Amino acid sequence: MSNVALTIAGSDPSGGAGLQADLKTFHQLGVYGTSVVTLLTVQNTVAVRAVETVRPELVVAQLDAVLEDIPPAAAKTGALGNEAIVRAVARRLASTSFPLVVDPVTISKHGVRLMSESARAAMVELLLPRAFLVTPNLDEAAAFSGIQVTDPETMVEAARRISALGAQAVLVKGGHLSGDAVDVLYWQGQCRSFAAQRIATRNTHGTGCTYSAAITAELARGRALPEAVALAKKFITLAIQSSPGLGKGFGPVNHHAKITDENA
Repeated sequence: MSNVALTIAGSDPSGGAGLQADLKTFHQLGVYGTSVVTLLTVQNTVAVRAVETVRPELVVAQLDAVLEDIPPAAAKTGALGNEAIVRAVARRLASTSFPLVVDPVTISKHGVRLMSESARAAMVELLLPRAFLVTPNLDEAAAFSGIQVTDPETMVEAARRISALGAQAVLVKGGHLSGDAVDVLYWQGQCRSFAAQRIATRNTHGTGCTYSAAITAELARGRALPEAVALAKKFITLAIQSSPGLGKGFGPVNHHAKITDENA
């Protein structure tokens, strides 16, 4: 297992989201996972009770320790918390060349804000121009594009606008729309759609983290972006379908899901 993927994200002690979900996904998809902790949450499947950010200099020190010893083939960011952390991470990553997946986590599954408005502005200014791929959900796509995102057409337009902010590619996730779960990838001036049948379940805790981590893992393995997204889409769909039913609230997905010839 020589391929390495890095997650720069917050901690979820219940294990369904954040860096714990990322590391589980990396491992399941055959890459070695490293992590940098940006914030600590007190949460489970029912509620987020507290959020505390890590000092920016400690975030950078963690990042330095990983990059100088076990450099990744691809990396992703999750919840970054505040403007100071966004700026510190963006400055440190400016001199790196591996593909960076930015999952612009702003609000938790339970509605708790995980990114300030000033942090979002700093992300637009400094981190999106470094991003190989940005993976917003509908609300995040609306916030970054400045338009309402309510259907596939506006998803495409939002992706174009976000790409114009500097990101090489944008994947707008349509999981909150009705009908099939359709995501739109805008890359190299072209749009592609990735669809899966909608699954009726409340066990969707950590889906965004897991999906972006799966893409990052496939990029670390050398996959081209469209193939990486297609494989990650299959993985997250299977993970939702086979969720273990843990917890009393929004349960986690199944990070042991495995793509086989039968379910590919």
